[in-house]
Amino acid sequence: MFGLPGGMEWVILAIIALLVFGGSRLANAGKNAGKAIREFKEETSSLKKTDSPAVESAPPAAGQPEGVVHEAEIVSEPKDKGQQA
Repeated sequence: MFGLPGGMEWVILAIIALLVFGGSRLANAGKNAGKAIREFKEETSSLKKTDSPAVESAPPAAGQPEGVVHEAEIVSEPKDKGQQA
């Protein structure tokens, strides 16, 4: 019944937006949206560059293979006395 607008519906919506807001306002909105997207991409790429070495910089402890859990590291959980959620 209700779906996404097709080709002709987008044209009608664009004409209505142009009449309501005017050409200069729509152009400024497009410029601002482009700037915001560009800044967002730059920030996310800089975060990826700075975060990736931090993850790999922590080597595993010498003398111990990865994934080994010792009994002292295991924490037992308190048992419920018949009450379960």
